[in-house]
Amino acid sequence: MAAEARLGHPNLGLGVGLRHVHFRHITENWPDVDWFEVISENFMDTRGRPRDILDRVAERYPVVMHGVSMSIGSTDPLNRDYLARLKRLADDIQPVWISDHVCWTGVAGRNSHDLLPIPYNEESLSHVVQRIRTVQEILERPLVLENPSSYVTFQDSTMSEWEFITRMAEEADCGLLLDVNNVYVSAYNHDFDPDVFLQSLPHERIVQFHLAGHLNCGTHCIDTHDGRVIDDVWELYRKAHELTGGVSTLLEWDANIPSFDEMHAEVLKARQFLQGGTSGRVPQEKDVSDHDTSTVPHPINYYVGSEAE
Repeated sequence: MAAEARLGHPNLGLGVGLRHVHFRHITENWPDVDWFEVISENFMDTRGRPRDILDRVAERYPVVMHGVSMSIGSTDPLNRDYLARLKRLADDIQPVWISDHVCWTGVAGRNSHDLLPIPYNEESLSHVVQRIRTVQEILERPLVLENPSSYVTFQDSTMSEWEFITRMAEEADCGLLLDVNNVYVSAYNHDFDPDVFLQSLPHERIVQFHLAGHLNCGTHCIDTHDGRVIDDVWELYRKAHELTGGVSTLLEWDANIPSFDEMHAEVLKARQFLQGGTSGRVPQEKDVSDHDTSTVPHPINYYVGSEAE
């Protein structure tokens, strides 16, 4: 596909998230990684070691900023102070793009640090589209938005998630970050066909893929980002790759984080799956359906908030 079909964004290859536990390894070895994604909020308000590391990384690798607190779906007014700080960070490190989520994260000035679902109807669509347009004007660049995983649906919803996201992207003229694991998790939780989700999106607007691990609790799945990608998600990724022609792919691993080399090796499996291979791992999922679920973790808190360590 032509570059303009991706809002001018290139295919960066296979990347990983920049996490503080790997700072020393990265700066001592400068590993052979295609690109890094950073959680924007962890670098917006510091000029200390995290920013020094990020500045050094940005000199050597393409970097993408991925936010978790824009709250594009909230009924609160847009936080213009937050957006100004986000833009200042972007002006400093020149990310290839800036992304966030189709969700709300708080209300009345309170940040829950969770990615909360929105109803899919005409009113919320109009609201979100207008806010995306405003954010893009402030940031002076296209915004890329991700489909979050979800655990509840709304009686007020009048359209599917994929119809909402498609219309949102086209009406707001923004890009999409397709989280393939989130498609799997939400499809499992809400009993829809993940292939329909993939096939129904505007593929020319998909700029990036996310891959991650999750926890299968039997009755539902939880997006935990604390393990390897299961084969069913890899298969969805292969299909998404075929539909789009291939875009930048990133592995998220935000809890129980392994060594850098192990984390990097996980995303490199993408090449194997795109060539028709399988991981050969058994079982397919981390399944706790036969165990006490009182200790099952909550969905991943994307706001790491510890990069200064």
